[in-house]
Amino acid sequence: MNKDNIDHLFGRLRGEFDVEEPQSGHQDRFLEKLNQATGVVSIQKPKPTWWKPLSIAASIALVALLGYQAFGPQPSLREQVVEIAPEVSKTEFYFANLIEQQVQQLKDEKSPETAQLVDDTLAQLQRLQKDYKSLEQDLVNGGDTKIIMNAMIINFQTRIDLLKEVLSQIENIKNLKSQNDESFTI
Repeated sequence: MNKDNIDHLFGRLRGEFDVEEPQSGHQDRFLEKLNQATGVVSIQKPKPTWWKPLSIAASIALVALLGYQAFGPQPSLREQVVEIAPEVSKTEFYFANLIEQQVQQLKDEKSPETAQLVDDTLAQLQRLQKDYKSLEQDLVNGGDTKIIMNAMIINFQTRIDLLKEVLSQIENIKNLKSQNDESFTI
């Protein structure tokens, strides 16, 4: 029977229901009035703050930047040397070209009689090149710039002197061979 009364009530009030949305903040105002009527003190909800998400984002950006600087691409040894002493690149370019020309000439002069001499010279040049790389590393690590640059120049001069000496010895070997060939008769 109760169901019939409810159905009858809703049937009679059809079309008279309030279906409008309440204004924003309606619930807060209602709760405030209710609390005032009952004497309960309400605690306001804290307003959302933007500083927390922004501080998290800034922290992430800072960590990413520091990580990139620590683990990102590092300048090469050559770039670091040029940054410390720009004149090194000019000097190195000059000496390296001169040495490369003489090394090519040395390789062109290689023959069965001079093969051992050429191979030994190339091995010695490799050791001098390793010493030069070590000097570059010392320069980057903060050694005495003037002393290290002087040692670098001496290294280049030593390589050039070695190549000149070996080329001279090869020339002597060729001359001796040609003299022996001329004095040999059939």
